[in-house]
Amino acid sequence: MSDLALQLGPVASLAGAIGIGLVFVQAGAAKLRHRDVLPGVIANYRLLPDALVAPLAAVLPPFEIVLGLVLAATGDTAAALVAVSLLLGFAGAMAINVARGRTQIDCGCGRSQLRQPIGWPLVLRNLVMAALLVPACAGSFRTGGAEIGAQAVALAAVAGLMLFLLYQLFNAIVALSASPLASGRR
Repeated sequence: MSDLALQLGPVASLAGAIGIGLVFVQAGAAKLRHRDVLPGVIANYRLLPDALVAPLAAVLPPFEIVLGLVLAATGDTAAALVAVSLLLGFAGAMAINVARGRTQIDCGCGRSQLRQPIGWPLVLRNLVMAALLVPACAGSFRTGGAEIGAQAVALAAVAGLMLFLLYQLFNAIVALSASPLASGRR
């Protein structure tokens, strides 16, 4: 069995960390670009006291960027645990509001060019992303205590980039399907 074949599990783990890390970088950067509306988006969820909305809106974008960079660059176990916690928290906030029937609020994912109302597909998206990070939480990008080889890291980087692009495609499809033009409304 080739050395690379033995590293496919760790490659998948690192690919998940890279792909989800890129998602966090992109989301944080988009939130920074639209920081003037972010407090309103967070407040629309109606889950936090008003006094916590502005501080969270100020801290969340740079935190997501740093977390994403650490995750994508290192696959760090602690960063993966924090990312899973955030993704589960975001999924929970969306699920609560979907269950309340409040599906017309913007998800706050930073996609201003295609407003993205919340719904079960976005809850599921966040749960899937959290699941993709579970191997990284266990530090499984290492094999036998040693770092994986350069060839495996390159493969993980390509796979992580593909994961990020699939995330973008999924978001575009969900946003377009929720648009007024898709349902015949104008």
